[in-house]
Amino acid sequence: QVQVVESGGGLVQPGVSLRLSCTASGSIFSTNSMGWYRQAPGKQREFVADIVTGGNTNYADSVKGRVTISRDNAKNSVYLQMNSLKPEDTARYYCNLEGRRAILSAVQTYWGQGTQVTVSS
Repeated sequence: QVQVVESGGGLVQPGVSLRLSCTASGSIFSTNSMGWYRQAPGKQREFVADIVTGGNTNYADSVKGRVTISRDNAKNSVYLQMNSLKPEDTARYYCNLEGRRAILSAVQTYWGQGTQVTVSS
């Protein structure tokens, strides 16, 4: 019913920037938040950033100051502008949407398949 698709990843050198995009499609009654997580090989998936109802944003300490999350409600999209990328940012980045499919439906979280970000010299 709900599809989440990420794009914008790639292989980049340290210090450069990337802008990740995520677009959700399908029947979504309301969205509580959209955000980004990442997972490196051998590590747990970790929170990166999200943007909640009202436009408030949250960032992980590891990326705070280098990352900006934004949302386009009309396009049902969320973006992650990543600057000054470091090798430790290397991971597969996953977009998620938390919302309801109907007014009385339970809140659910939907995930995309991820986009790979590799930072290497």
